[in-house]
Amino acid sequence: EVQLVESGGGLVQAGGSLRLSCAASGFTFDDYAIGWFRQAPGKGRERVSCISSDGSTYYPDSMKGRFAISRDNAENTGYLQMNNLKPEDTAVYYCAARKGPCVPRGYDYWGQGTQVTVSS
Repeated sequence: EVQLVESGGGLVQAGGSLRLSCAASGFTFDDYAIGWFRQAPGKGRERVSCISSDGSTYYPDSMKGRFAISRDNAENTGYLQMNNLKPEDTAVYYCAARKGPCVPRGYDYWGQGTQVTVSS
């Protein structure tokens, strides 16, 4: 059974940091790109970052500088380090996996999400 389980979300004050984890099982993690997305209340899903199977990373311009994506293939886990958090970062954060390069769509597997709330 394929599973992606996010953890590490919570309530943090503006300016604080959180590290999200995405624990994967049921597929060959090394062969998959791991993406992070978020969805705020009343808004559409937004792409946050992606790391390919070879370690190449992608960030939309709006996410560069504060977020850092990484992966540990030995632990089948992806990470998203978020620094200098702002209230507008409040959202449910999802990780997803796809076999192939980092692209905006076409992810095969999704986690159930973890809530991040940033207070002002």
